[in-house]
Order: sequence, then structure tokens, then C-alpha cells
Amino acid sequence: MQRLSAILLVPTLALALAACGGSSKPATRSSTSSSSATSSSTSAVTVKAATVKPFGQILVDAQGHVLYVFAPDKHARVTCTGACAGNWPPLILHGAKAAAGTDVSQSLLGSDPDPSGGRVVTYAGWPLYAYILDSSAGEASGQALDVNGGAWYVITPAGKVITKRG
Repeated sequence: MQRLSAILLVPTLALALAACGGSSKPATRSSTSSSSATSSSTSAVTVKAATVKPFGQILVDAQGHVLYVFAPDKHARVTCTGACAGNWPPLILHGAKAAAGTDVSQSLLGSDPDPSGGRVVTYAGWPLYAYILDSSAGEASGQALDVNGGAWYVITPAGKVITKRG
């Protein structure tokens, strides 16, 4: 009977944590996509460039999912936390280093402290985030949305924020 209770408890706890936003899983995206903004304990979190219409080359994660910047971060620090980070998970460095992939400048990569713990990958000073509703690589449905306290934009390998709608 105790074994059965333990088996039933695990899924219940997982559902409770998910409902409360207790998981800040970004680089292994959760239910809506196969990538996530956070990374597991690997040696590097790769940021690369990909051509995404109609924006041209913009930053994506290692799985090709579009990365965004949040205007209220003001090119300076992570301000998307709590429920915001549930929708826009930051690209987290779980003890890893940020690595420049295709067409990305290593000198523009960095990290900032995450108020929720850990460090968030930055590019040209901007903290980077994924969007949970982007379900496939190259999808940029979060571009120019004004939600969760501010506007969200894609960024180029040159560090230029693109503010136009898609």
C-alpha cells in the first residue's frame, strides 16, 4: 500500500509544481515545444543565428527556437520573473558557459544574475528568453507582443533589436 501511495504521489506533485509555475524549465521547452530556454548541466549553452522570415538572421537556441529580448530589461538586467518567466523562460546557464554558434559573436555573449537564481545568457547586454507558444524551430510568434509587462523583440547577430512586426 505504501508503494502504491508513493507511485501516485509523484505525478500529483509534478502536476502541482507545473500548475504553480514551480518549474523554470526554459531550454528544454515544456509541453508546447521540444526545446527549452534553460539548459541542463552541459558544458555550454549555444546561441546561434538562423534566417527567420521576415526578419532575416536572428538569434536562436541550439534547437533553432527563436530568442527574444524584453524591452523593460533596458539592455541591462533581467526583469522578467515569476509568471512572466513562465511564459518567457530565460536562457539559463546551469553552471554552463555561453557559446557562440553559427554567425554569432562570442564577444557579445555574457550573462546576468537571474533574480530567481542562477545566471541568464545575455547578448549585447540583453538577457535572452524563449517564448512557450513558439512550438517549432524558426517560429517567432512572440515578436512585437506587448505582454507580461512590456514588449518582446527578436535580436540580430549584430546585437540590433528588431521592433517591426512579423
